[in-house]
Amino acid sequence: MNTVRTVSDTKKDFYLAFPKPVNQVYRRVVDELLVEIHLLKVNQTFVYDSIFALGFVTTFDRFTVGYKPETDRFAVFHALCSALQFDSDRIRQDATSLSDLATSSPHNIKTLLTNLESGISLEPLSGQLQTIANKANFKYSRLLGVGLYALLEISDPESIADNAKREEVIKLVGETLKFGSDRLLKDVDLYRSNLEKIEQARQMIADMVEAERKKRAQKEAASSSVATETSTSESPEITTESK
Repeated sequence: MNTVRTVSDTKKDFYLAFPKPVNQVYRRVVDELLVEIHLLKVNQTFVYDSIFALGFVTTFDRFTVGYKPETDRFAVFHALCSALQFDSDRIRQDATSLSDLATSSPHNIKTLLTNLESGISLEPLSGQLQTIANKANFKYSRLLGVGLYALLEISDPESIADNAKREEVIKLVGETLKFGSDRLLKDVDLYRSNLEKIEQARQMIADMVEAERKKRAQKEAASSSVATETSTSESPEITTESK
């Protein structure tokens, strides 16, 4: 008997957990995460780790900025995790713990990776990277790539800000962790490009909303002015002269 869940099963579970319509601006983001992570989970070589968790949380959080109401944004994330059979609290906790670890680390990722090649483990974060590097047939995923990039943003923002340095360190990540740099570079570039596009889309929507608000305010002001003038012209003349 085939017990492997289908994409349709996962989508059905999501809409049961979140029965409201997903905000149209963010619908594609949610749908792509559902399909992408579902396909990862049914792959027998997929192994959950906190770097993947960081990539998942970072992708969701950054691509759903501005989702209104905010309570629905949290509910969408919970429904995503539920449909994908993850514990949403654990995903958040693992992502936050790894972020905190990278923030408090005395070493940047480049230093950690260089030392991995010599067999030196400097700290707990080294252990996470070492596990990936030593695992045979490790299943790379785009969200793991985003998680690694998020770690680079935290631990080595200077390199990330410079195009040449960013490419150099991303190549080092891919080669040291033994899944290659080509796909990682491509995924990071696409991630950065999509972030810019969604930010532009959000700004465009915000500008449209503001323009509509101003137009409505002008109409209301004009209507109020006309009503005042009409009321004044129709008012009976009041006189104190004796008849």
